[in-house]
This record gives sequence, C-alpha cells and structure tokens, in this order.
Amino acid sequence: MTVRVLGIGAAAPELRLAGAEVGAAWGRSGRGQVGVCAPDEDTLTLAWQAAVRALSAAGVEPDEVDGLFWGTARPPFAEGPSFAFLTAALGCSDAVAGGLSSGSPHAGMEAFGAATDAVAAGSARVALVVASDAQRPGLGTSFEARCGAAGVALVLGPETTDGAATVGARVTRTRPFLDRYRGDGEADIRDLYDARLFREEIFLPVVGEVAATLAAFDVNAWSLPDPDGRLGAAVAKLVGAGSPASTAVYDSVGDTGAAAALLGAAFALDAPGRVAIVGTGAGRTTGVLLHAEIPVPGAARVANDLSGGRAASYPEALRARGQLETTGETIPMGVPPESAMFVRGADEMLGLLGGRCVDCGTISTPPSIHPHCINCGGAKLESVSLARAGRVHTFVVNHTMPAPFVAPLPIAVLDMDDGARLMLQAIGDGSDIEIGRRVELVLRKYAHERGVPVYGFKARADKDRGS
Repeated sequence: MTVRVLGIGAAAPELRLAGAEVGAAWGRSGRGQVGVCAPDEDTLTLAWQAAVRALSAAGVEPDEVDGLFWGTARPPFAEGPSFAFLTAALGCSDAVAGGLSSGSPHAGMEAFGAATDAVAAGSARVALVVASDAQRPGLGTSFEARCGAAGVALVLGPETTDGAATVGARVTRTRPFLDRYRGDGEADIRDLYDARLFREEIFLPVVGEVAATLAAFDVNAWSLPDPDGRLGAAVAKLVGAGSPASTAVYDSVGDTGAAAALLGAAFALDAPGRVAIVGTGAGRTTGVLLHAEIPVPGAARVANDLSGGRAASYPEALRARGQLETTGETIPMGVPPESAMFVRGADEMLGLLGGRCVDCGTISTPPSIHPHCINCGGAKLESVSLARAGRVHTFVVNHTMPAPFVAPLPIAVLDMDDGARLMLQAIGDGSDIEIGRRVELVLRKYAHERGVPVYGFKARADKDRGS
C-alpha cells in the first residue's frame, strides 16, 4: 500500500548557543550556533510541540491517530512512561498503538520506518512519526559546538488519503562500528576516538553507499548527516548533489541527533520533487525517498519554527543542560511523582482537563481539587479538554525562589477562551506578561524530582496576536 505524508511540523528550543562562545571557553575558534533546551524543556516538550504543529497542518485530530512512533536518543525517562506521557499530553486515545525507539541518533529513522510499515500493512490508518533530541556533549569535545536540539513530526496516511507526498524506496546498512556514544550510567556523549578513521573507514563508506543507492533515482533535494560541518558536503560530492537542504537546519540549531535526518528534509518538502533522506548513528544507516507532488502542509513554516531563540552564554547553556549545577540545598517536592496525587491527577495535568458542570456549564479546574461546581455547587461534572489559549487576568513575578526553581518566576491567572480560569507558571522572566495579553499553553517540565521529570502546561505570550 502506498503511504502518504499528510503534514509536517517542527520545534526548536528556547536558547541558542554560539559556537564562538564554546570556542572562547576552550581557547579555540568556533562558528555557527546550536539550539539548547531551557531548564523547562527536553526531548518530550520538543516532541509535543512538533507533533501539535504537524497534526494542525494535516488537519488531523489527536484522537484520530492510530499509531504514534517516537524516536529519540535520550527519552525523558531512562526507564519509564515516556511514550505514555507524550500520547496523554497530545490528547491521543488511550488505545493508540506504536512505540518508542531510543538509544541512538538512528532512532528517528527507526520510528519513521515503523510508522510507514504500520500504515502500509493496514494496522494503522493514521500514524504520527515524531523525532526529537536534546544532545548533551562532553565538555571540551570537538563535538560540543555542533551539538544541538530540536523536534520534527510527520503525519502519515494510506493511499486513500489526500496526502501531499508519497513514501518511496528505503535502504538500510548495518555495521558494528562504534562512533559517538554514551557509556552505562554516563550523561555526556563521548567524542570520536579518531576523527580521520571515522571519516574514511566508517562514515563515508557506509553513508556514501546508502546515498549512492538513492541517487539512482531522480533526486531534487537531499537531507544528509553532517556531524562535523564537513562530512555532509563530502557525501554530497560523492553522489553529485549540490548543497543539501539539511545545511539550513544545521546552521540554525546544530546537529539534532535523532531528529536531524527528518528535520533536514522538512525544508525541501515545501516544493514539489523527490527528497532523499539519509540518517545514521550507532552502526546503522538508513535512506528513504519522499516524492512531493505538491508542497507538504506545514513545511512552509518550518524555517520560522526553527528561527529566533534567545542568545545564551556558555555558562547559561551548561546550567540548562545540567552540566553546571548550582551549589546549595534544593527543596524536594512534598509529594513524590509516583504518589497517589500524581497517579490520580496525571490525566488532568497532561491532558489539561477540567470539570464542566452539567447544570450551569461552569468549568472547574482542577477537577480533582474541585469535585463540585465552583459556581452553583452542583455535583455532576463531566470531564472536558480545556482551551489552549486565553488572556492574562492577573499575574505576579516571584524574584526570590528556592532551588531548583530559578527567579524571576512569573505565575499568571488566566481566563481561557472556553471560560475556564487557570493559574499556571508563565515562560520567561515575566517581561512579556501583562494583564489582557493573549497567551497559549505549551507543555513544559516543571521539575526533575527523585530521578524523573515532572510535566505540566505553562503560559507563553502569544507574539503573533499581541494584547
């Protein structure tokens, strides 16, 4: 069965670290920039944002997704419900199929292959592919100034759907080579032992072979791996291609690991033609062809989604990655993440649910704390998904916060578009929050407690619509 691409979305983190900042810290030169997750961002929040945009572009509701396939080298839970957290935050059915691929930069291509096979086999009518990563390089390594973060998502459907592109040939090569890796219990990625050996005997032979196979087709644009800023051009030369479309992604957010291959193709899908995608890592290299008959919905805004970001200093980036820790005691949460409160409130926190009164229509939030209507006192409440946008009713900015929270910390009371009232943290330092300002809700990490992340929604000032 022919598999079609219905829409695409991308997401970049809040911070941008210049290569010159990294170089200056280690007494060498540096160029370009990379995306770095803010303290409340990670691979899951990037995956969520990219998926929301892809679904919107495709005109698909989350509960229409039959299978979700997520690839990331670094899932938020080393062993835990990473997949379930993403599906719940998106609003997918609790019967959604799919799975999580992890442990290598090749994970994004593995997720794409699994989703394509599921749709082709008929086990999923609509599949959502998500690839995200937030790489953490070893300090002082040559890879550090190249190591970035981002997310990308594609919605796939069968030939009966009105997709803009079709999935074509796929080729894979597997060889037992060790390139960049993390050892057991290690947080940072180890650099290459011998860069020249890697180039001549690992990367170019295998990646070149896969790319050459795809080059036999009439390829219009390429997404090629480029771990050091030079190898992508070397592969392009081998197959007689011009400048790869993926170069723009590397220039914007760096090497994004499991997201790099699919994200590199996103730029090229804004125009008709055949796009060749090559992804590699951890001994595996996979190439895929996409044939776009017309521009894929959502591809035109990918460049905008990856642009911008706030410039961060090298120490700020290290703190955000957890490589430079603040001294002093932290105050643990009073309630463990695996306690009854989180078990019973997980759906309403990740799914952003409220309780609507059957008698008067008032929405009470959160329903676990307000089991009766806050307006009429009625006991009959039905669970509803809350609006994702609204206006600031009032707010406060806390300038003194205990670790691990970072001051200034804005907290806003919001009047949502559906009439519900919420009190949530706001993103940033509060400088763009004001009464009456339009905001949207986005998934973020609130804390990292007892070894696991704690997620919820935060308010982000809507720069497009203003006040």
